[in-house]
Amino acid sequence: MADGTIKQINPFTDNEVWCVPGRAAKPAAIGSQKKPDLLTPEDFTAYCAFCPDRLFETPPEKSRLIQNSDGHVHRADRIPPSELKHSSWLFRRVPNLFEIVTVDYWKKNYSYELSHANRAWKEMYLGDPMGIQHIHDILEYKLHATGLSDEKTRAIPEETLINMADSFFGGGHELIIAAPHFKPGAINAGEYFSSGDMTPEEHFQYFRFTIDAMSDIFAANRYIRYISVFQNWLSAAGASFDHLHKQLVGIDDWGASIRHQIDMLREDPNIFNQFGANLAGMHNLIFAENDHAIAYAGIGHRHPTIEIFSKSYFSRPFEHSDEEIRGMSDLVHACHAASGGHTSSNEEWYYTPVDAVYRMPWHVLIKWRINTQAGFEGGTSIYINPTPPLAVRDRVVPNLYKLRDEGKISYSIRLAEECDIRPNPLRYYLE
Repeated sequence: MADGTIKQINPFTDNEVWCVPGRAAKPAAIGSQKKPDLLTPEDFTAYCAFCPDRLFETPPEKSRLIQNSDGHVHRADRIPPSELKHSSWLFRRVPNLFEIVTVDYWKKNYSYELSHANRAWKEMYLGDPMGIQHIHDILEYKLHATGLSDEKTRAIPEETLINMADSFFGGGHELIIAAPHFKPGAINAGEYFSSGDMTPEEHFQYFRFTIDAMSDIFAANRYIRYISVFQNWLSAAGASFDHLHKQLVGIDDWGASIRHQIDMLREDPNIFNQFGANLAGMHNLIFAENDHAIAYAGIGHRHPTIEIFSKSYFSRPFEHSDEEIRGMSDLVHACHAASGGHTSSNEEWYYTPVDAVYRMPWHVLIKWRINTQAGFEGGTSIYINPTPPLAVRDRVVPNLYKLRDEGKISYSIRLAEECDIRPNPLRYYLE
């Protein structure tokens, strides 16, 4: 517009977004600013329930990634509770104590039962004295959190408690937890370890471990049609803990967003090139790519957004080769690093549902949660985003060059003018 206002319509969601000049300078509501506490040595391993010295404050661990002294990484599944402290880990996979879609949802709506393997694991765990005590402690904590008194909790029959524990061994809501809470060498409690603080190799392992968890969840529950994968970073983005973790939630639906995008694919199988990569290229929004993925500033989002798309023919994360996963991981890692660990964000994964015929490319959105929606948005469905797409691009590109020069992101990433921008770079639609 003549005054500098930028109006956008997201081609996939129909969101109407305005970027109004000067709006980014609006004062934010700031509460009492308490100076972060100085860290003690114990804080690095025991600051919150996700930390390495507090393993039994989460539900039973399903698997972990362990790095040997020679650098080799391997996955260890269903470690007995008495052996959990015998090895260090890069990432742990645990059930979410407070499920979004509960195991009772699957039982009561679909007559779901634990698989033979998960039932055997549950019996093994409960047969270990440390295991049964862990289950009792975790359930007691959960019941108290829901408002039950000590008296009512103690009155629950043992058989009922054992059945409640099915959510820990066969539920479909899981967490992938990184080991560090704080950056190496951190001095105060505000210096959290974020996705961008990993090495490219660590981030690849984080991605692949998450994708392995997706495959396991699908295999354990045949009623799941889609798994929502996301990462809420910092409390402003919805995180309960400021400790790096991803979440996976199995659901029996695609959700309105995926359904809408599948409907668009029926009309035009090339829609993600036409209104995604091609449109971004025409507006100079593409700022990074490698042989397997491409990144650009997104159009028409409620929050400033970076979009990272896989170029692969395959349209589901678990169908990708390690090389293709690494390509996606490298770009997502670089975008997190360039955004900065102090920036609250949501990382959201999108891909073709397992029961879909029409194919959409695997893509990841990183949304900076730096603006708060208010009454104007609710009353008009016009969303005010203070940072236009070109400003998102211009914020991250200098940081990416610096990070690449310092060896903190993958050297294989091409930046800005180095990108080989051609029409239809996403190959998902090919037969």
